[in-house]
Amino acid sequence: MTDRRRATALSRLLLASAMGACLTTACGVLPGGSGGSGGTLTVMTFAPMGTKATNMPGMPGMAKAYERWVNANGGIHGHKLRVLTCNEKNTPTGAADCARQAIAEKAVAVVGSYSQHGRAFMAPLEAEGIPFIGGYGVSSEEFQSPLSYPVNGGQPALLAGAGHQLGKACAQVSLVRPDTLAGDTMPVLLNAGLRANKMPDASDIRAAEDSADLTPQAREALADGSAGGPAKDTAKGGAKDAGAGSGAGTAAGTGTAAGAGTAAGAGGAKDPAPKEGKPCVTAVLGERTETFFDAFRRLDTQHRDPQIASVLGSVSQALVDRTGGKESPFEGAFVTSWYPVSTDPLWAPMRKVITEQAFGDDTVDPDDSGAQTTWIAYTVLNEIVQRFKADEDVTARKVARALNESEGVKTAGLTPDLSWRYQDMRAVAGFPRLVNGRVSFQIVRAGRIVDQPGEPAQDMTSTLEQAPRSA
Repeated sequence: MTDRRRATALSRLLLASAMGACLTTACGVLPGGSGGSGGTLTVMTFAPMGTKATNMPGMPGMAKAYERWVNANGGIHGHKLRVLTCNEKNTPTGAADCARQAIAEKAVAVVGSYSQHGRAFMAPLEAEGIPFIGGYGVSSEEFQSPLSYPVNGGQPALLAGAGHQLGKACAQVSLVRPDTLAGDTMPVLLNAGLRANKMPDASDIRAAEDSADLTPQAREALADGSAGGPAKDTAKGGAKDAGAGSGAGTAAGTGTAAGAGTAAGAGGAKDPAPKEGKPCVTAVLGERTETFFDAFRRLDTQHRDPQIASVLGSVSQALVDRTGGKESPFEGAFVTSWYPVSTDPLWAPMRKVITEQAFGDDTVDPDDSGAQTTWIAYTVLNEIVQRFKADEDVTARKVARALNESEGVKTAGLTPDLSWRYQDMRAVAGFPRLVNGRVSFQIVRAGRIVDQPGEPAQDMTSTLEQAPRSA
C-alpha cells in the first residue's frame, strides 16, 4: 500500500512538473499557444463581494491573475484576453446587471462565476447566445440551461457526497441551512446520500441568510442530538422534532444554502431505523458556518465530542488556519470536495500563476474552491479556443457550438475529461447538465485538509439519479 501511494504521488509530481513547463510553451494543455487571427477575446467573471452573506472575491481575483499571466505568454491561440469583473452583490438585480454588462461589452463567454440567482443572469445570456462556463454550481439553472457548461457537480454533488460521508459515521443528522430558494433544494440532495447508506432523513433547521445570531438554530440542533431519535423534517410548519439528527458534525455547504423539506421517499417509504454512531449536524451557511459553530460550542456545555463534517466552501483551509490550525475546533472535521486536496501537485501550475500574477492580492487563495473553480473554467475556455482554426473569428455562439460538439475537454487531471454533448447528459432530476458528479472525501488532520484514509473519490451521479426532483 505504501509503495502504491508513493508511486501515485510520484506520477502526480511528474505530471505537475510537465504542466509547469507548459507555462511558457504552446503545448496545448494550458494557454499561451502561438498563432491565431489576433484581436481581443472579452469574457466576464462575476461574484458577490462585500455583502452580508456569501462573498467570493477570489473568483474575480483569480480571473484577473489569469488574464495577466496568459497575456504575458502570448494570449489564447493568438488572441489577447480581456477579463471584465462584476460584483453580483448576492441579489437578483446584481446578477442581471452583470449579465447585461457582459452583453454590452460583447463578451464571448461568462467564465468561472458565482451566483445563486441563476434565473436572473441565465435568461439575458441565453437571449444573446453567451455561454456560461464553469459556474460554482449553486443555482439549478446552471444544470438546466443549454448554454451552461458546469465543470463540477455543484452543490447537488457536494450535498449528496456529504450524505454519503456522514452516513457512514452518524446515527442521525441535522441540517442547518439558509432559508432561501437556493437552500430549498438541499435537504433532498443530502438525504439522497443518507438514504444510500440506509440512514434516516436529516432534520431541517432554517436560518436567515444574513443572520448574525444563530443561537436559536444551535440550540435546536443541540436538542436534536440530545434527544437521540431518528431525524425528521422540521421545515414544514416550523415544528421542531425533538428526535432529529444531532448537534455534532457539520456538512457545511458552499455559499448558499441547503434545502427545504427532507426528501420523502418515493411512495411515502418510511425512514430506515436509526443506527449506531454519533449524532451529526450539517451547517450549510457559507461564511456564517463559523458563526453557527461558535454558538453551538458555547451551548454544548457537556462537551459531547461531536463529529464535525463540512462541504468545501463553507469550511476551508483558510478557516482552519484562522481558527487555530492544529488547535482549531474543526480538527477532525470531515470535508466533501469536488477536487483533489489543495496540496496535490496537480495544482502546482495554478499556484505558480497566483505567485507570479496575484502577489499581494489577499483575495486569491490557492486553497479556495472558488479560485480553483475559476482556474478550471479558464482552462476549459483555453482548450476550446485552441480548437478554432487559426484565422477563425471567435464569437459567443461559436464558442457555445464548440462546447456542444467537443468531447474530452481536459483539465489536466483536476476533473474527469468534460463533455456537454447530448449523449453526455445525465438522468438527474432537475440537473440534466450535471456531467461531472465526482467528489472527494477529506478530513482535517493536524490543521490541514487532507484525503480521508480509505475513502477514494466517488461519482455521486447514480445516487442523485435516485433522488426525488428538488428543483
